[in-house]
Amino acid sequence: MTIPAKGELAWSEVPDPVPAEGGVLIRIAATAVNRADLLQVAGVYPPPPGAPPYPGLECSGVIEQGAGPWRPGDEVCALLGGGGYAELVAVDAGHVLPVPDRVDLVTAGGLPEVACTVWSNLTMVAGLRAGETVLIHGGGSGVGTFAIQYAKALGARVVATARAAKHEQLRELGADECLDYTSDDFTGVGADVILDIIGAAYLERNVQALATGGRLVVIGLQGGTRAELNLGALLAKRATVSATALRSRPAAEKAAIVAGVRQDMWPLLASGAIRPVVDRTLPLVEAAAAQRIVSANEHVGKVLLVASPASAPGAGAPA
Repeated sequence: MTIPAKGELAWSEVPDPVPAEGGVLIRIAATAVNRADLLQVAGVYPPPPGAPPYPGLECSGVIEQGAGPWRPGDEVCALLGGGGYAELVAVDAGHVLPVPDRVDLVTAGGLPEVACTVWSNLTMVAGLRAGETVLIHGGGSGVGTFAIQYAKALGARVVATARAAKHEQLRELGADECLDYTSDDFTGVGADVILDIIGAAYLERNVQALATGGRLVVIGLQGGTRAELNLGALLAKRATVSATALRSRPAAEKAAIVAGVRQDMWPLLASGAIRPVVDRTLPLVEAAAAQRIVSANEHVGKVLLVASPASAPGAGAPA
């Protein structure tokens, strides 16, 4: 599924991808809509060098051409630099994961991006520990629903922001407190860790919300890119501000994150301590409609796209 100049999704035939040395070829069963896909379609978030030019940052499927430990027929999911809105994708073998126990192949298509984002930020960057308080903005998103569960599994106290209509579901996932970002004040939370998808619009209030020694990790810029930072307030709390991105990391760093996810998170999925949250599943040919749902923030958890080449408009398959 390609992006014409006018910024809309369209079906087109493209050559089959060819794996690089150490790469595998996956026949895609499902992918998921991430906000980065919307930004790419809008023309403001191009894929990194070497990645396919069409959207899709994760997928599940079956290995067609193996490398490393992966053999044809293996059911897997993978972290992608792009190319998930397709039938086939080539990916570094180190960015591939087995489908976890208790998770079906289609649902696994929405796991790699959120799992790698949450682990790399809550564990690798912020070092969230049992007994600490974490404030998770965008609690109803794919990342948010996964982060709530992972933080609870680590033994943290979880505060989440989301629209009031989503609070009951977030409490069921383990949130100890839910705040409506349209009306509630979160500056008094006293968070040891804040996972933030908003950016500039929340920066001042996030610093106020930090406890002494707190760690603010910015992973999204839905609220803008520029804001004034009160260094005095940061110094007084001996706090830190970090900003991270996953897609643009070097392949070796992504492989290390994938390995950490498999070690720390896959057992939690297998035990049922964490479960994937899927809002709805649509055919891949309805990717534009799925993106509108995510853009409108009408969902809780992931919106999945299931590969269905037989239903693509016109002759031929999607790419």
